Amino acid sequence: MPPYKKEGFLKILMSQPSIFERISLPRRLAIALMALLMLGAVLAQDKVKREGYFEVRSASTQAVKGVHTLDARLQLVLSSEALAALESGVTLTIEMQLQVIRVKRFLVDSIDASLAVRYELEYRPLSQRYIVKSLNSGNQDSFATLYSALNSLGRVQGLPVIDDALLLSGRTYRLRLRAMLNTQQYPAALRLLFFWRGQWQLQSEWFEWLLER
Repeated sequence: MPPYKKEGFLKILMSQPSIFERISLPRRLAIALMALLMLGAVLAQDKVKREGYFEVRSASTQAVKGVHTLDARLQLVLSSEALAALESGVTLTIEMQLQVIRVKRFLVDSIDASLAVRYELEYRPLSQRYIVKSLNSGNQDSFATLYSALNSLGRVQGLPVIDDALLLSGRTYRLRLRAMLNTQQYPAALRLLFFWRGQWQLQSEWFEWLLER
């Protein structure tokens, strides 16, 4: 088993306040960057190349007791770099963004409401389980395989979107949905590294449809 899977170097290092907190911030960022580069080096040595992609396969809404709810199917495939980071102890944040857009005949359409649904994906090497936690509700589930964890994340059913009373009567609305790997929780230096490493830019295209009322 590769060292980064067995030891979880980055997570172990950052969980030791007696050591890590005494190091200056620039050196902390340098160490974190070095750790991620080491992960990339391991992947290169093993000749593992996996293209990641996110895709919204289908999406629709229906009104349930005056509330529009979302059903959607997403395909979530992690890249080699994201997978290596996950198995090294880095928690990934997967976000679904939904927008309610009011269609205007002669003016630019307006975004009347937006919703961000965020999930944390974590791997626990001791139990060899993948944990999916909703940052919106706090609920979490445990899975034996990464496939089952990502498959669960990709099945959205009955998610409340917006109360119909908040929408203007007689107006046409369309919705759009996309999924992305959110890296905003990481330090600025790491986000800059992710920007230049394309395999961290996992984001689907917008999927659009008309709201039925």
